Amino acid sequence: MPRSHSLQLLFTCFALGLSGCSHRTYYAPPPPPPPQAYREAPPLIERAKHIGYRTGLDQGARDAYQGEYHPREDRAFRETPGYDPRLGPFPPYRDAFRSAYLRGYDQSFHR
Repeated sequence: MPRSHSLQLLFTCFALGLSGCSHRTYYAPPPPPPPQAYREAPPLIERAKHIGYRTGLDQGARDAYQGEYHPREDRAFRETPGYDPRLGPFPPYRDAFRSAYLRGYDQSFHR
């Protein structure tokens, strides 16, 4: 094969190989970061979780000592102490308190 044909064949293969590189690849951008409100709980909820968990730990230990498991019948569970109306509405506080209370109660009772 003459040298010019070899070079032409080599050039053609090279050009065809690079033709696949001309297509652009697009990637989806990463999702935006969550709003600040979702990254940290409001002070009302943080307070409810803290007080509820500590109260549940204390009451669960007392009930475990007495051998009686009844977290939803305890006065603190029903009354949800520590609520401060300046921080927000009561229902979210109550729900967060009770959830944290049950976690603390169970952890302490079952130790």
